[in-house]
Amino acid sequence: MPLYTQNNSQLREVKEKPFRLEKEIQTLFESNLMDIMGLMMVKSEFVIKNKRIDTLAFDAQSKAFVIVEYKRDKNFSVIDQGFAYLSLMLENKSDFILEYNETQKQPLKRDEVDWSQSKVVFVSTSFTDNQIQASNFKDLPIELWEVKQYENGVISIHPIKKSGSAESIKPIVQKDKVQQEVIEQIKVYTEQDHFANGSDLTIELYEKFKAAIVNLSDDIEVKPKKQVIGFRKDGKTFADVCILQKTLKFWVNLKRGQLDDAKGIATDVSSVGHWGNGDYQIQVDNDKDLEYIMSLVKQGIR
Repeated sequence: MPLYTQNNSQLREVKEKPFRLEKEIQTLFESNLMDIMGLMMVKSEFVIKNKRIDTLAFDAQSKAFVIVEYKRDKNFSVIDQGFAYLSLMLENKSDFILEYNETQKQPLKRDEVDWSQSKVVFVSTSFTDNQIQASNFKDLPIELWEVKQYENGVISIHPIKKSGSAESIKPIVQKDKVQQEVIEQIKVYTEQDHFANGSDLTIELYEKFKAAIVNLSDDIEVKPKKQVIGFRKDGKTFADVCILQKTLKFWVNLKRGQLDDAKGIATDVSSVGHWGNGDYQIQVDNDKDLEYIMSLVKQGIR
């Protein structure tokens, strides 16, 4: 999609300025990893078993490690390489924890890591149709992110969404022992997993609120995790929801003091434990304040 600048109602196309080196993409992401992906930076160029991982990161919400790889060359298999990285991680868990503890102030114990939420992210200036199709499985712990650089310092970054009709990869990996072992250890959650915790009432309520949230902006992605269902825009989670038997719990991803809540229906949970992103929690058991709650949720979109 072309980008333009406007001057006195006249449009001028902003020309793409291709990255010269793969390292430029890596430096850009590693310098802004929390802002771009919401991940903690652990180690650049992490070497283990004679293999090099471009960026080792940690998802504090999922309590899981994330491997980020950068590619300028289109000729690579997202499936083969992705599974190879995941297998390497699962076979060397202690090395990953040791690396984390050597670079972070707060030590991490083995039982504090949710290995089932591990994933690999490939970042490239573009992906082929075959690569996009190869990653289009609902339970595949591999993500594709596209990044483009333009003149005047403009950067465009967006994750490639999986289709709503994406199938399971389990039947395909049955013939590959390594891939099958990885899939058995890693769980990619779906909305159906969360429906098991709810009731007919709260599931119907969730569907109403979900439809309203998706309509807040273009390209909003529904991203189920272990404890919550996240809503993302441009790769950033701006709200989470937990489906319970009698209520829904929403979290708006804003820091304390940033939410404009005239009715005061959001609770400050900055000093207590909670599953969702952000310091504000909203509990609902009906849709009478749906429109107002959407005005709160929308504030989390940056």
